[in-house]
Amino acid sequence: MLRADNLTVRRGGATVLQGIDLTLRPGEVLGVLGPNGAGKSTLLGALCGELHPHDGSVSLDGRALGDWPGQERARRLAVLPQNSTLSFAFPVAEVVGMGRLPHDSGRARDAEIVAAALQAADAGYLRGRSYLALSGGERQRVHLARVLAQLWPGGVGRVLLLDEPTSALDPLHQHTTLQAVRDFAGQGAAVLVILHDLNLAARYCDRILLLQCGRAHALGQPDEVLRAEPLRQVFGLDVLIQRHPERGHPLIVAR
Repeated sequence: MLRADNLTVRRGGATVLQGIDLTLRPGEVLGVLGPNGAGKSTLLGALCGELHPHDGSVSLDGRALGDWPGQERARRLAVLPQNSTLSFAFPVAEVVGMGRLPHDSGRARDAEIVAAALQAADAGYLRGRSYLALSGGERQRVHLARVLAQLWPGGVGRVLLLDEPTSALDPLHQHTTLQAVRDFAGQGAAVLVILHDLNLAARYCDRILLLQCGRAHALGQPDEVLRAEPLRQVFGLDVLIQRHPERGHPLIVAR
């Protein structure tokens, strides 16, 4: 279980994240929403140890995140940043296989996991292609497969942090990606995903953290957070809230 207590981060003398209390629960997808500059990527950076908090703490299973040895932590916590770059013409299967570096599971088992992770990311047909020959959306799905492979098959005690994993994807692959994330959480992993699409968050997230100016404006189930007044306060957007006719989750329509 990944937990943040009174998390505060400063950059260049400015406080960009303040007083965040958050627990990622096994089997749950937690969505993080907010306008540009709200502190979403800063939160992810602090939760994975890339950024050091000015105040507060981050712990993994009750142990300070910084106290975990790197390889041991990498077997428990995987991060997909907003921009994943690679400048070498590796075959896709090798890129995904990089996620297995913290493990000692053997080449045969690693190959099985790479194939399964590519399938989960709807990228199995790319496995023999050069990474540099892929489109932006294809690269994004390959990197999703890489972090899934790092924690495969998921389970309680695994934590996956994703920063805008659907940003370069077409509508179909936005849904297939988030369904893969949803299925991964179904195996017991705790997942945090930063999104900009309110309707995707409503459909795939169990809880939503709504950030505004580095502070938590609301935290709760989609029905509790995705309401007209909080969305107007945070995004300055007037919306209508309806119900999905089949699934029942909120549907947000701009006025």
